[in-house]
Amino acid sequence: MNKEERFITGLRSLFDKLVWLNKIKMEDALKGYTPSEIHCIEYIGRNADANVTRLAESFFMTNGAISKIAKKLIKKGTIISYRKPDNKKEIYFCLTPQGNELFKVHETLHDEFYERDKAVFGQVTGEEFDGMLNLIEKYNKHLDAEIKKQSVNNKE
Repeated sequence: MNKEERFITGLRSLFDKLVWLNKIKMEDALKGYTPSEIHCIEYIGRNADANVTRLAESFFMTNGAISKIAKKLIKKGTIISYRKPDNKKEIYFCLTPQGNELFKVHETLHDEFYERDKAVFGQVTGEEFDGMLNLIEKYNKHLDAEIKKQSVNNKE
């Protein structure tokens, strides 16, 4: 296996382990909500004026899929929709107090997971971090370009 294959395999293994380790606590603390719903709550909690288009772009989902999730979250009382006085067309979302509580629980869990993994990060030098972050940035840009190509090809 070459270095690129080892990198991809290692990245996938790392992600799978993180998901497995975090899953039980996440599911227990956030009962009644799907991962997609929690990620929408997280996005809305972190970004002012979140709307269907921005959520769809962020999660690589269709506007229709995000609309369904938003309707469920509105029904569950975790988000509300609103319009701006100067733009009656666009619908935006914000968290309700219940949504804010879920957002805080989710953030607390992420902090806990970060603390768990700090032992590894403490061993990484600034130069090593810079190298990894540079690779992640390059890889993300490459994947963004590939996604854009797919989008163009699918429209033709």
